[in-house]
Amino acid sequence: MRHEIVHNRHVVDTLAKAGAVFVEETDQVPEGAIVVFSAHGVAPTVYAAAAERNLQTIDATCPLVTKVHNEARRFARDDYDILLIGHEGHEEVVGTAGEAPDHVQLVDGVQAVDQVTVRDENKVVWLSQTTLSVDETMEIVEKLRQRFPKLQDPPSDDICYATQNRQVAVKAMAPECQLVIVVGSRNSSNSVRLVEVALGAGAKAAHLVDWADDIDPAWLEGVTTVGVTSGASVPEVLVRGVLERLAELGFDMVQPVTTANETLVFALPREIRPAR
Repeated sequence: MRHEIVHNRHVVDTLAKAGAVFVEETDQVPEGAIVVFSAHGVAPTVYAAAAERNLQTIDATCPLVTKVHNEARRFARDDYDILLIGHEGHEEVVGTAGEAPDHVQLVDGVQAVDQVTVRDENKVVWLSQTTLSVDETMEIVEKLRQRFPKLQDPPSDDICYATQNRQVAVKAMAPECQLVIVVGSRNSSNSVRLVEVALGAGAKAAHLVDWADDIDPAWLEGVTTVGVTSGASVPEVLVRGVLERLAELGFDMVQPVTTANETLVFALPREIRPAR
């Protein structure tokens, strides 16, 4: 697999134990072998490099990331300057920028807005990494629009629905919680954002844990209400484990907070779909 398939330690460790080998680049994959591209997507140059080595590719790119890639290519064909809001070095950002390298400028935070330059203020559009904080993204867009009043929005929202739904739910529960525990890995952008959202929404404290054993009982001293949420790529078994651990520590009453019902299901990559 080229890079971690998702940013979650449990998922990656499980695949590694099953025999998956993780590499950074395609030149580390034996010629003619199978390589899986991660959910974060890859640039066209990566596909080309894989083809040169006769690799069989399985594309596990999230369809929501693919949508952003398609938007980048379309706006590049129309010769727009594309302002990509995201975190420098994140695999998803690298892949999206690679779709239109001559047209994309990265905007990494509000402080980067003043450094943006465009060729034609009438042909500017913003796109975003799918796992960002909605509030932070809109703050950046607002500042960009102050500089470029004719800045166009993407055809539809780029931020992942699962990321948005979790942020909305955290905002709803955080004011009632003395502590919020986010189940997710430290290299998961959307999980880290949930900690920030919880603190910004009024939680007294918020911590990120990979699994139940990461919970420090000292966090619970003097606490009566704990909120629990998880990153978008976190298996349900890890959340259940955290709830069970909290029950062992005296927090055995669970009250769900539902702000949205997720029913969207994506198809498996074509190469691994069951035969009909």
